[in-house]
Amino acid sequence: MLHLQLSINTCVKLVIFQGCDGSVLLDDTITLQGEKSATPNVDSLKGFEIIDSIKNKVESDCPGVVSCADILAIAARDSTVLVGGPDWEMYLGRKDSKTASYELANSNLPVPSEGILPIITKFLYQGLSVTDMVALSGSHTIGVARCQNYRARIYDQSTASESYLNDLRASCPAAGGDDDTVAPMDNVTPNLFDNSYYQILLRGEGLLNSDQEMYSSFLGVQTKQLVLQYAHDPLAFFHQFAQSMVAMGNITNAVDGGEVRRSCRFVNT
Repeated sequence: MLHLQLSINTCVKLVIFQGCDGSVLLDDTITLQGEKSATPNVDSLKGFEIIDSIKNKVESDCPGVVSCADILAIAARDSTVLVGGPDWEMYLGRKDSKTASYELANSNLPVPSEGILPIITKFLYQGLSVTDMVALSGSHTIGVARCQNYRARIYDQSTASESYLNDLRASCPAAGGDDDTVAPMDNVTPNLFDNSYYQILLRGEGLLNSDQEMYSSFLGVQTKQLVLQYAHDPLAFFHQFAQSMVAMGNITNAVDGGEVRRSCRFVNT
């Protein structure tokens, strides 16, 4: 499951500012500050060693050909299929970034407490539509969130049922609890890629504020209609998710030319 969460949510989350270029996989070095320790990423993304293992196998059979960015994109698709989600054809031939940006990761990635308009703006900046944003957010049907990222919401809202809130509050107290306690973002079918994530939003039980805003915010007229559509029509969600993943995966980093890294954690020397 760590593999799946990294594959789907990393590619969705970290393409937003620079392209699907594998920059998030880079470790800190003396000359490069990576993105793993940026606020939206630290203690959130897991499973990098899975990508390392895949890369090592590919390099042993076919050195210098398959980029880490392509491996991440393929893993996202295949992981989605393995847990019941849609399949899609994708462009391959991405290059790996030779740079990373800690600053842009902090400023341009959506965060759990954010409102609907800033998140829409961040997607539009990359050429992704509101429809893409709502569909790609459906990747939260798989994966978990840390107590630190939903604590404020579960103690400052009344839209969800008391039983749901009480269960979350028991493991994530208002003070003195473990910030790293996790809860599934889809509390109905957390290990299945389906449309129950959107059905949860209709009940006001989105775990993250940024998710629930798509349905509950008075500013989210278009996003609310899309949430309703995907909650009632899983095929429409699957179709759009596949299209949006292709669109997102085609965003490239034109800044540094790129390379095919020998190790996903370090640029070539």
